[in-house]
Amino acid sequence: MQVYLKIHTQGDIEVIAVCDNDLIEKELCEENLKIKISNHFYRGKLVDIDYAIEILSNCANFNIVGKNIIKKALKYGIIHKSSIRKVNNIPMALKMVL
Repeated sequence: MQVYLKIHTQGDIEVIAVCDNDLIEKELCEENLKIKISNHFYRGKLVDIDYAIEILSNCANFNIVGKNIIKKALKYGIIHKSSIRKVNNIPMALKMVL
């Protein structure tokens, strides 16, 4: 299983963006919420999901989207079930430590 992983860096802050590979360039809309899984933000390297989990387990800030990456992040305790939001039945989670 592969996912897209992109590292965004600004100063001392890194944000890791990960999405399931089949979600790239999709738009999720629900009520007044619209999220685009854009190439610009998510499409970095196509990597094995286990490698992405390794990176996520060592980072303070991330944005993850997709059933596969969320399921794996839950399994490894990177996120808690209460931190998951679904839009069009697609799960996503954020972690930001400032």
